[in-house]
Amino acid sequence: MCAIKMNREINMKSFLRTAVTAVALGALPTLSMAGGNLVISANTSDAAPRAAFEEVVDKFKAANPDINVEFNIIESEAYKTAIRNFLVADKGPDIGFWFAGNRMAGFVSDGLFGDISSVWKNAGLETAMASTMPSVTFGGKQYGLPFSYYQWGLYIRSDIMKANGISEFSTYDELLAACTTLSSKGVKGVAIGTKYLWTAAGWFDYLNMRTNGLDYHINLMLGKIKYTDEGVVNTMKNWKKAVDAGCFMDNHQNYSWQEAQPALINGEAAMYLMGNFLVPNLPKETQDNLDYWQFPDINPGMARGEDAPTDLMFMPANAQNKDNARKFLEFAAQAEIIEAIGKALQQLPTHKDSATMDDRFLKKGAKVLAAAKTAQFYDRDTTPEMASAGMQGFQDFMLNPDDMMDILEEIEEERARIFGAI
Repeated sequence: MCAIKMNREINMKSFLRTAVTAVALGALPTLSMAGGNLVISANTSDAAPRAAFEEVVDKFKAANPDINVEFNIIESEAYKTAIRNFLVADKGPDIGFWFAGNRMAGFVSDGLFGDISSVWKNAGLETAMASTMPSVTFGGKQYGLPFSYYQWGLYIRSDIMKANGISEFSTYDELLAACTTLSSKGVKGVAIGTKYLWTAAGWFDYLNMRTNGLDYHINLMLGKIKYTDEGVVNTMKNWKKAVDAGCFMDNHQNYSWQEAQPALINGEAAMYLMGNFLVPNLPKETQDNLDYWQFPDINPGMARGEDAPTDLMFMPANAQNKDNARKFLEFAAQAEIIEAIGKALQQLPTHKDSATMDDRFLKKGAKVLAAAKTAQFYDRDTTPEMASAGMQGFQDFMLNPDDMMDILEEIEEERARIFGAI
């Protein structure tokens, strides 16, 4: 059985086990009676986001003492099961948390997300959140309130680069040359851990956007282009150049993205393609020697697409207290609230009047994103099932690059099964 098909069966079994566990543990929220109530179900279980949104809820309660607020926090992986359960229940919470782009598109098309266009109009968000508005707009209506997003890019050990005479590069050939130079000095060009497959997807996203452009990439994510198409083949050929140049750390399939961080910290690798959430994980001495570079060009003159994953709040269609839900979303959409969330999460605020925290990585990332059109991320822009198949294939490719066409044919078989023939 091919790796992709085997992974699909394993994932389905894992999903079913998770679903049973979530229900057994009472992951679904306890719903309050309709009236002066507001029920919020959030996936903000890590310390920083939990504290940030507890503060938002407390401020809302202080401003609206007549509303009884129930704030349920569900562990982030269990939440992925819980949301599918509460969205199809007779009664759901009034506010949920999720991801923009294709990860919400299926729920919207199934009528499970409520229309919050009135929130956008009343709060003037068409202008204030213009950059993220497309990621939550379907059929001309808005179905989510983006509260933060963040840049991806190359996080660079500038001290290692300087010591080896490597300055900021603007072309992919220069990146490959940097890998060759570093390898000759016993340093890997790129830290990466692909045990959790999404990290490989980051490389695919950037190489595909730089090889074929953002529109091509998005159409591929939507199942409108075959994985055996010449454009995808060219993307993989460009990726193979990096594998052949020895850019990536050895045994990456055995490391999570966190477990690969010591290679960057210890100077065993000089680059890491990652989201800005990497930075707070690094010790201060590493951050002091860190820089952020935009992923370089492959085809000169092609507009640079960028990954900018966006997180949001929404109102389920089966919410029992929709007036209070809209009131909460308008409250949370205020520039000062969005600013506080961004600072707590060390991410970019989605409101144009919110100040970005005084952080050199975020400020550089904000400048990059302001000049680019953005995608979400591979596993947010396509369906979960397609993402699973594609990402498994990407890891297989990094381990066996000479099997490129066989791997692409396996991924394409899954695309055709999921999206249909082209």
